[in-house]
Amino acid sequence: MTTSPAVAEPDPAAPAAVTVTEVRVLEGPNLYFAKPAIKVSLLLPGYLAAPEDVLGQLATRVGMRSARPGGPGTEQRQRFVMRLVERAVRRLAAASGTTRLGVRVRPGSTPEAVVMAFVWRRRTRARALGHGVGPVLLAWLEGDDVIEQEGRVVGQTEPGDKPSILKPQIPVASITGTNGKTTTTRLLGHIGMTAGLRTAWSSTDGIVVQGEMVEAGDYSGPAGARGVLTAPGVQLGILETARGGMLLKGMGVTHNDVSVVTNVSADHLGLQGIDTVDQLAEVKAIITKATRPGGWVVLNGEDPRVWAMRTGIKGKPWVFTLRSDAPAIRQSLDLGGRAITVLDGSVTVLQNGQDPDRLVSILDVPATLSGLSHHNIANALAGAAAALGLGLPRAAVVEGLRTFAPDDKLNPGRMNTYTLRRDDGSAITVIVDLAHNEAGLEALMDVAHGLKVPGGQVHLGLGLAGDRTDDLLESIGEVAGLRADRIVAAHKAHYLRGRTMEELESHLRTGLARAGVADIDSYETELGGLQALVPGAADGDVVALMCHAERSQVAAWLADQGATSDSPEDIRRKVVAARGEHEFEAQIAELWQLEDDAERIEAAARLRSQRPGDPRLVFEQASAFDAAGKEQEAIPLYRDSLAAGLREPQRHRARIQLASSLRVVGQPELAYSLLTELSNERPGSVAVEAFRALAGVDSGHAESSVADLIEVLLHHAGDEDTLAYQRALSAYAAELRDR
Repeated sequence: MTTSPAVAEPDPAAPAAVTVTEVRVLEGPNLYFAKPAIKVSLLLPGYLAAPEDVLGQLATRVGMRSARPGGPGTEQRQRFVMRLVERAVRRLAAASGTTRLGVRVRPGSTPEAVVMAFVWRRRTRARALGHGVGPVLLAWLEGDDVIEQEGRVVGQTEPGDKPSILKPQIPVASITGTNGKTTTTRLLGHIGMTAGLRTAWSSTDGIVVQGEMVEAGDYSGPAGARGVLTAPGVQLGILETARGGMLLKGMGVTHNDVSVVTNVSADHLGLQGIDTVDQLAEVKAIITKATRPGGWVVLNGEDPRVWAMRTGIKGKPWVFTLRSDAPAIRQSLDLGGRAITVLDGSVTVLQNGQDPDRLVSILDVPATLSGLSHHNIANALAGAAAALGLGLPRAAVVEGLRTFAPDDKLNPGRMNTYTLRRDDGSAITVIVDLAHNEAGLEALMDVAHGLKVPGGQVHLGLGLAGDRTDDLLESIGEVAGLRADRIVAAHKAHYLRGRTMEELESHLRTGLARAGVADIDSYETELGGLQALVPGAADGDVVALMCHAERSQVAAWLADQGATSDSPEDIRRKVVAARGEHEFEAQIAELWQLEDDAERIEAAARLRSQRPGDPRLVFEQASAFDAAGKEQEAIPLYRDSLAAGLREPQRHRARIQLASSLRVVGQPELAYSLLTELSNERPGSVAVEAFRALAGVDSGHAESSVADLIEVLLHHAGDEDTLAYQRALSAYAAELRDR
């Protein structure tokens, strides 16, 4: 035994020089190895603070003769300590009788923190080895050596169980990512069932077998994998694989046939030693390294961190990207892989030496909300690639994409859209979505703006779980403030995760303030927030709710209010209307190309018969009668279209045309009154003032209406004559008003 150098008496209040903070058993592929491992977390402030010469002597004693410890607290010191930890565990393993041991050491979240992992074959003895590292390191720091003693303790420990990780006997897909993993999991499950396979999947919602929930709860870890693979008669398993499960227990299976990584963005940072997005990407990559040789690794080609995962895989790459010119497509094909993208509006598979295989138009994939939801287009691409990679028939993949609807049955809580109609005939759109981070909120806002009518507003119920960093909460508040017209806080009491509602909301308000939002109302529940937003929404507005905790309560309340889930056809109509168009816009244009009045009237009637109550089609039929000189037939139709909620710009036109028709049929006073209302609403409209002047002449208001028309014309005209005579014409207009 060597003699210890003189050291000062330890301070009882100071942290221990060496502490083993955790010895964790990882059952499956993990951040350190593609097989079961023991993770040992250490705090080594004594080593970080020790004099350089003391550690230099220690290095020599343990066989690290050329090592340079570096100064106390330096990064070089931390690197030296990591090497020393690896030396300690290898020597301890050898003393216990283990001749070969895979070991990896990483820096922890603080300079004095080190994480060490090694492969295990017997649980109890492996845990003993993990715990034995602390006494060895402490003894070394104190000038002693207890390798032999600790080695005997480990060697005499009962071996314990072997790893219990499952080895799949059926095709398995693992899906991870920050956003979109649950939707992709459900879509792939739907395609599997469409293919006629008995399919099971696990997710943050629970374990589902053949579309039926058999166990509710968060099963995105190893327990979910076990529940899926042990379900009776299952032929295809799909595993949503979240960050937490992989860090705490490792993957639940030895390998997968297909892996999917949707994206990686800032979320759940600051937990379990994962402080940066790059570190999070490393965790997500675990499933790609577990993909068997010959399997497919489906990666997002527009996310650099995800696409970089191709370098560490044994399987073949299959890139998905919305951009058909993305460099990742060429790179994937050069590696012998495949690509899936949107080509000429269709979901298309690309392979070297083959023509593009167009599967289905994006407009015929309901999950994409008629192409409005870019992130769901990406999910559809990923799901289709995974299905084909699993060997599912092409026809089943196409049919699955066509029939997977974004409703609260097939994809609950993910971009579920509803129409809520009121007694006055108005209607609003309600969107319920998880939107649990910045990317999710941006996607929700994209869809909300894509569904509101021109001039409509977006109302947002803003709420998040507490396990987000302060910066992320504030960023989400800023996004909300910039993109929503009206906001309330809708909290999640069961997901505060160590925060108070007040604390969480204060960070959201900080972000809102950056966007110029001074104050918002606050509600303790998601349902309360929704109930506050709906009454203030006008016809054609969108109410968007970030919903996690009360999905079932929200769905029940909407049903009680008479809200109905939107069908793909409903969503397509809303998307077209949001563009200021009508879904029959092309047919309407063709109608007005007809030169024969009778033929045009007949075509308008046929078009309206497809949707008799549609106010736009009623308006077009009225216009066809009007253009044919049949004002008596047009007038009631104009009134019907206005009463049915005809929207702009046709609403304004219908009122002008109604007034004109009333003048023609002998009701000039009523026409003049209606045109005066329009003149007050839109001052400066030459067309309104011209029609008003005509009605004014017929109803005894000629002087004032002509005077108003002159003023409007002077305001809009800029020719030399107008400029030369502007003062005189204005004076004549004033004289007309004085008569």
